[in-house]
Amino acid sequence: MISSLARLTVRAWAATLLAACALLPLVESTIWILQAALLLGVQAGVGAAARRVPLARPLTVAAQVVVTLMLLTPMFAREQAVAGLIPGPDALRFFGQLLEQGGQDVNRYAIPAPLSDGIRLMLVGGVLVIGLLVDTLAVTFRSAAPAGLPLLALYSVAAGLTDNGIEWLWFLLAAAGYLMLLLAEGRDRLSQWGRVFAGPPRGRSRETPGAPAPARFGHRIGAVALGIALVVPLALPAMDGGLLDPDGRGVGAGVGGGGTISAVNPLVSLRDSLNNDDDRAVFSVRTEMENTSDLYLRIVSLDDFDGTTWKPSKRAITQVPEGFPAPPGLGPDVEFTEVGTSISVAKWYGQTWLPMPYPPSRVSVRGDWRYEPVGMTLVGDHGQNTRGLTYEVRSLDVRPTAEQLAKAPEPPADVLREYTELPDSLPAVVAETARDVTDGAKSDYDRAVMMQDWFALSGNFQYDTQVDVGSGSQAIARFLKDKRGFCVHYSFAMASMARSLGIPARIAVGFAPGTPQADGTVSVAMRDAHAWPELYFEGVGWTRFEPTPTRGSTPDYTVQDVQDNGPVDPARPSQAAPADPSAAPSQSTDCRADGSDPGACESESPEAALASDGGGPKWHVVLLWALAGLLVLALPLSPMLWRTRMRAVRLGGLGRGRGEEDVAPRVLAAWEELTDTAWDHGIAPDESLTPRGVADRIVRTGGLEGDAAASVRRLAGAVEQVLYAPRPRPVAGLAEDVRRAAGALRDSASRAGRLRALLLPRSAVRVVWTASDRWASLRDRVIALRPDWHLPTRQRG
Repeated sequence: MISSLARLTVRAWAATLLAACALLPLVESTIWILQAALLLGVQAGVGAAARRVPLARPLTVAAQVVVTLMLLTPMFAREQAVAGLIPGPDALRFFGQLLEQGGQDVNRYAIPAPLSDGIRLMLVGGVLVIGLLVDTLAVTFRSAAPAGLPLLALYSVAAGLTDNGIEWLWFLLAAAGYLMLLLAEGRDRLSQWGRVFAGPPRGRSRETPGAPAPARFGHRIGAVALGIALVVPLALPAMDGGLLDPDGRGVGAGVGGGGTISAVNPLVSLRDSLNNDDDRAVFSVRTEMENTSDLYLRIVSLDDFDGTTWKPSKRAITQVPEGFPAPPGLGPDVEFTEVGTSISVAKWYGQTWLPMPYPPSRVSVRGDWRYEPVGMTLVGDHGQNTRGLTYEVRSLDVRPTAEQLAKAPEPPADVLREYTELPDSLPAVVAETARDVTDGAKSDYDRAVMMQDWFALSGNFQYDTQVDVGSGSQAIARFLKDKRGFCVHYSFAMASMARSLGIPARIAVGFAPGTPQADGTVSVAMRDAHAWPELYFEGVGWTRFEPTPTRGSTPDYTVQDVQDNGPVDPARPSQAAPADPSAAPSQSTDCRADGSDPGACESESPEAALASDGGGPKWHVVLLWALAGLLVLALPLSPMLWRTRMRAVRLGGLGRGRGEEDVAPRVLAAWEELTDTAWDHGIAPDESLTPRGVADRIVRTGGLEGDAAASVRRLAGAVEQVLYAPRPRPVAGLAEDVRRAAGALRDSASRAGRLRALLLPRSAVRVVWTASDRWASLRDRVIALRPDWHLPTRQRG
């Protein structure tokens, strides 16, 4: 017994470690898995020692918990621990802080993320917790089957976070560990069960020498189960992404002065704060800028387009410089002035990126921030965010002219290559629409202005925050057809169209100009959250355009000059920014001041994707997900459901058929139900005993008395008649005898024993035996038809 427990302990340790390998792609360093393997081994060794003493099961688990905590303490909280080893209140609080930091790091870093202390604690501690559950279930309580649930949870976390194309490898490792654990436990348990007395022999199992049938078929069953596990997911809906979708992960910086920031869509991180009914103030801004209608607070730019959504590329980061370099593309001939802006952030708004006017030239901010040079953005490190901050930004107020933009030379080759890239999945109608809208344009500047005017003025587009959002290759095409949406739709579409024309483009995300206040400040609220396209012009750099109607302000350099071009469009004057901003909020021409159309002025909530082609999930997708959900719910309950069904079939058949030919199957069905019920309550069957010996064992071990004991003995007598009498007599009351004995077995069992018999009945192994016998029968028939065929069999060597 000691050797079997030791073998099972090693298998539980190995199974947990194999499942933990699925977490390897999540972080850059793999040193954590060596630490986890070592600590997991110590934890398993403590359990093995406690079981050898032996300690009670709860005490064994408690000892492992205490030792696990004492192992983690010197590794993560030595300074806070008593004597550097014993976890006191300070150490426990520090563990909580590290876990909170780890959660923030998970939301901030790209995959693979740097191995911060918080992430390392989550990985090592999580593996130890899973390992403790597996060891407790499989070894301490000798029930390997339910140990697959924590292993599945460990694998599922990794599968939900990674998208590297080799998830099948990690699944195979986890599945191999689980099957190895099942076989180790099953070899010991099933060899003790023997074969249940239940009528005729089961197929070839009695004819083939060697190991008992369950052990002999173990590898075969494992292969079938693994095959089913690999094939079934192909019929279920694909789960793109996971807990943290690759298109919507959190943002963050590297450790110390270097590292990377992730390919994250910040619209997702803004969404939770924006989707509120109350229009709370986010920033209070005081600026030296003369025209506050141009005061856009830019958070980050999205420059990577995959056909479904835009997101920022993964970029290297550095320490925040004393003075920022000149923005890319800005030439000496363009007029600009440096202005100062003071920004105070609401205490409830925790944004990891630092909102700033673009392009910044100097930032004075407290906290741990890092600088991304390409986008000229600041991102928080080690949990740093904007909550309650007040900071100063010096930025350039760039004022190019239309002539400078129209005469801009061709951008550098690397800019063209990176910022005009489009996926093959983008519908052709996007480029066709861009060419139609810009027909007759003489320069990229003219094309950009014509696209902006088409969206904002002449294209009959309507600003609508109620448009359904989703994703798909046809998303932009649908928006161009329906002509309804909000800032994300307009900016995504214009940037995509610009790239199709060879104009470098990206999306900026942040806040549009807020509302001037009487004290000279500007209040920026949640409804000012915004996205807009930026197009690159050599000599000017990244230049803002505003295609979204009723939001933001149209840049002065995109308004046609009256002297150069004659009479202007009568709609134009409403687009120009006022020379002297009013202290009162301005009313949009499309938002009714009387409030008769409140939907036209609702707060927008930017989303990370455009409207899908179907306007929502298809019915078959919903149906498949519902079936998948039912399957997930049914799997843990399948042993109980099967056992309930078998009981109903066996006992239900006892009331039918009164002829002599029906006596044997009815008696054997009742006897099999009785022995299975005893088996479920821990009385393992022993086929070496006679029916009367089995009855005495059930009565004695189950503590049965009176009518219950008499019922068991009556059933044994009926079985003896079937086996030995020339003409067995019909026996009445078989079902009542079985129910009476089963009730007595339940009453004599503990609460945990009753629960185990209900949810995880041991007799459910008959399903495995039945499958094995059917496979053996099928193999025999095939061999009989084609004697020259030799199907592979696996014997125990």
